[in-house]
Amino acid sequence: MRSYAKGHTERFSDRRAAGRALAARLERLELEAPVVIALPRGGVPVAHEVAQALGAPLDIALVRKLGAPGQPELGVGALGEDGTMILDRVGIASLGISRDQIQGVVEHEAAELARRRRLYRGDRPPVDVDGRTVVLIDDGIATGVTAIAAARMLGERGATRTITAVPVCPASALGHLRDELGELICLQCPPRFGGVGAWYDDFTQTSDAEVVALLRD
Repeated sequence: MRSYAKGHTERFSDRRAAGRALAARLERLELEAPVVIALPRGGVPVAHEVAQALGAPLDIALVRKLGAPGQPELGVGALGEDGTMILDRVGIASLGISRDQIQGVVEHEAAELARRRRLYRGDRPPVDVDGRTVVLIDDGIATGVTAIAAARMLGERGATRTITAVPVCPASALGHLRDELGELICLQCPPRFGGVGAWYDDFTQTSDAEVVALLRD
């Protein structure tokens, strides 16, 4: 289990710039024939820069955060396109969320995953990661629940090594993320986090059209 983290507090101009900075770090590892996997949507512009620098194929891991009913930004779990699911049972219990409520959220997010799969991949199968080294990328980590679900899903698909690489994550989450993800690269790990978007000058939402274009590039 390894991690590479820096405590700098510099902001990134945008996701593309963050991707170039991340690529420079990853190039030092001299990875052999890696596959770059992005968490859409925001992770795709970051990952595109990395894939270009590494000369690696680019694909996506379709995972959706499960938000608390009435508080969608408050994650209580994550769902992967293959059915992989992580639930924060302690958080669910503390919020008094019922099984039926969670099931409703799961069904809603499963429908969104199906929509994104049709839009982003069409008839193309996922890139084969069996026996490969995977670099899993997002534009940042807050709680890590979607990254953890994605890493587990990639392991189920046969990835022999998964390196999760992000431009920014909170210093307070490093211990938990290292335990769950193993190999972690984080360029900025501020003690005062304030959310992923706080570390970008331009954090404009990535559109579906941009995701499709970058995956076809």
